[in-house]
Amino acid sequence: MILPTALHDADILIDLAAQILVLPKHKKKYQISSGLNGIGEAENSGKTPRGWHQIAEKIGHNLPINSVFIARQATGEIFSTEYAQQFPQRDWILSRILWLKGLEAGFNLGEGCDTYRRYIYIHGTPDDQPMGVAVSHGCIRMRNQDVVEVFDLLDEGALVYLSEHQLDQQIYDSLKI
Repeated sequence: MILPTALHDADILIDLAAQILVLPKHKKKYQISSGLNGIGEAENSGKTPRGWHQIAEKIGHNLPINSVFIARQATGEIFSTEYAQQFPQRDWILSRILWLKGLEAGFNLGEGCDTYRRYIYIHGTPDDQPMGVAVSHGCIRMRNQDVVEVFDLLDEGALVYLSEHQLDQQIYDSLKI
């Protein structure tokens, strides 16, 4: 695959500095939560990777909102506060999974840095979890209603760009959102 050369080619722009996910073609933006350990591509780092990616797999078609996933498999359970109290240390993956694959060999694709093999997703999280601050284990967390909307709007293969630098205000202004 030839890498895109401009941000306007992205179906999803993720501004890690501002903790915002943007769908430029749909003129929508959402608050997110990225990696508590910061930004980086190293395996086992708990950091959120940068650069060009694509949605490799979409998991959770037609499942109820707040469906619980473990190892990318729906458990058949629906998240609730009571259920969460039984498993207080769990990193909740809810509603939908957009599994990312890096496109830049040696940076976010390949040995020691592979986004896909690191199991980096865009996924839902309990609604009481903070957005706009980095607290995840490396994934991009979203409100459940938001991740369902993004999931429904995009196909596998959609291009995703994760930027460590705040996106230029002109990008936001051009979206008129």
